[in-house]
Amino acid sequence: MKISVGDTLPNATFQSMGANGPEAHDLDSLTAGKKIVIFGLPGAYTSTCSTAHMPSFVRNADAIRAKGIDGIYCVSVNGLKKWVPIQHKF
Repeated sequence: MKISVGDTLPNATFQSMGANGPEAHDLDSLTAGKKIVIFGLPGAYTSTCSTAHMPSFVRNADAIRAKGIDGIYCVSVNGLKKWVPIQHKF
């Protein structure tokens, strides 16, 4: 599915690791009226994702926000628990 600027995303529920375990997040409520960036990781624990993909978004988060972006979201098919400590930098 190709997503373009201005497209309406289908609603979905995502999970993130919270202080007391998994927390559900509704995509509609995360994105309503906001400009967002969504990026995906093909393998959360692969060397390229750990050393290049995720760190590049963390490193550039302020510059991305400076362009009017309200939220930066990472989607992965496997667990992101390794990166939970950096989620609040976004």
